[in-house]
Amino acid sequence: MIRIEPEPWARMIAHARATYPNECCGAMFGVRHGEGKTVTAALELENVSPGPQASRYEVRPEDLLRADREASARGLDLIGIYHSHPDCDAYFSETDLQHSCPWYSFVVLSVKQGQFDHASSFLPNFDQTAADREELSY
Repeated sequence: MIRIEPEPWARMIAHARATYPNECCGAMFGVRHGEGKTVTAALELENVSPGPQASRYEVRPEDLLRADREASARGLDLIGIYHSHPDCDAYFSETDLQHSCPWYSFVVLSVKQGQFDHASSFLPNFDQTAADREELSY
């Protein structure tokens, strides 16, 4: 289970709305407790996809490394990545799966006509062949 506290949740939603109709992406920091995770901070990252950003996002490896270092500096873990799906549902696409990391949670935000609609979280397996839905609360 992943729980996102109100401040990072508001920041993630604002980021998704601000980048609409393109996909946004960012990092989630927090703490792990048993099988659960609590997100206490969110960091916006730049979508550097060279293709149409309305249907793809890409994070620079150095930005992800910077996010991991920032989480550590705050005494937190890099819990996962969030991104938005403009004008479609919050699902884990084949492209998302291919570019996933099995040790992160992936929160997908559905933004329809510029407004937040719903969200889902996913946990990819180590083979990156499937992703299970993760219980999400915010």
